[in-house]
Amino acid sequence: MSSNTKKKWYTRIPHPVTMLFGIIILASLLSHLLPAGEYARQLVDGRQRVVPGTFEYIDASPISFLGIFTSMAKGFDAASDIIWVVLTSGIMFGILQHSKMVENAVGTIVRVIGIKQKYFIVVLMTFLFGMLGIAVGYENNIAMIPIGAMLSLAIGGDLILAAGMSVGAVTVGFGLSPINPYTVGTGHQIAELPMFSGALLRSMVCFLGLSLLALYNVRYFQKINKDKNAGLGQGLDESGFSLTQSIDKYSMDQKSWLVAFLFVAGMAIMLYGIFQWKWYLKEIAAIFTMISIACGIGSRMKASQIGETALKSVAMVAPGAFMVGFATTIKVILEDGQISDTIAFHLSEVLVSLPLYASAIVMSISQCVMNIMIPSGSGQALATLPVMIPVGDIVGLTRQTTILAFQIGDGVTNLVNPTLGGMIAMLSLCRVPFDRWLRFIGPITLLILLMCWVFLIIAVATGWA
Repeated sequence: MSSNTKKKWYTRIPHPVTMLFGIIILASLLSHLLPAGEYARQLVDGRQRVVPGTFEYIDASPISFLGIFTSMAKGFDAASDIIWVVLTSGIMFGILQHSKMVENAVGTIVRVIGIKQKYFIVVLMTFLFGMLGIAVGYENNIAMIPIGAMLSLAIGGDLILAAGMSVGAVTVGFGLSPINPYTVGTGHQIAELPMFSGALLRSMVCFLGLSLLALYNVRYFQKINKDKNAGLGQGLDESGFSLTQSIDKYSMDQKSWLVAFLFVAGMAIMLYGIFQWKWYLKEIAAIFTMISIACGIGSRMKASQIGETALKSVAMVAPGAFMVGFATTIKVILEDGQISDTIAFHLSEVLVSLPLYASAIVMSISQCVMNIMIPSGSGQALATLPVMIPVGDIVGLTRQTTILAFQIGDGVTNLVNPTLGGMIAMLSLCRVPFDRWLRFIGPITLLILLMCWVFLIIAVATGWA
């Protein structure tokens, strides 16, 4: 085979289901190779927190051959809430599509801004979705992702660009948010620091992360504008996302305004419930269902049309819902094999023997590893920071720096984390397979990670506190 016809590395990325099954097998093998161990935990503010210095080895509980496959059922059970959110958000968007509200809104926005400003629209949408990640949360933004898909196609992009503007931006914004309650907030509570202190440096890291992603999205858009075949979105299902008429013909009619009002009102109620009453996935899914019914009635759909649209929409998002449950199997196996604490303990032991600057970077890398096993930001904080903060004190890292290392490791690797149900769910709503997403997002993930590590070194050098 000549060098010109040699396959590139990314063409060897396996199918997402194959990839996840391979990780499931690897996690099961690790339960046989690594000794089981655990830290003692104490209940603090209703959450189980690791007690540092209490690690001990326990009787092994390796995953059996049958256990590999029964863990899949447990994974779907553990992920049932987010699976239901995926299904209800898919139904809601199907109703909104049928009403033509989203198409009219997107077409009108592009008409008002101007199609010639398409690169500005990419930058604007990247930062808007990033702000949603910063201020609103992560899974809370699932319903907004298809809007990014329609907007991308309206300006001549593809579904990969749509995922970059929406999924990528929400993930970066949420992961590096200076006011992230799950990572920074929980970390500050554990470290006994003022809540959300050090916001200036974190805000700079977050802004630069979104800026790099915006420039990356624009460069990808420029590439596919020159050659459509150069894009990664070839062959993806764009049905229902594409505009059906020229941009200059779009406007918002009375029915579209009514449906838009019902949608925005429902989302406002959801956000109020999230921040005021601590609503989460079950309540979010309930609001999505109510919005679907209200918008169906508001757009004068018959009951049979609502039912047919719901089933068609479920069929569209079912693969993504399956991937969420399948990915959660990995977390179940690591928990049942009781090796997560063992890995955290040995990673902390390595850090003590390293020079100061190296320990900060390796601490961040260790959180990247832990993020695969514990994709929940607050869960990872409660499991690892009570161990990492004392280690940081020993090696000479300030507690702010330790939390920053944790936030970088958790937040940036969310872009490529196959066990993160929310990210898999968002990609499914964009109809972007995980293997193609990796090919697209991999280079910018590495670049953002390197940028963050530069700031981490600055934090160490300045004794940031």
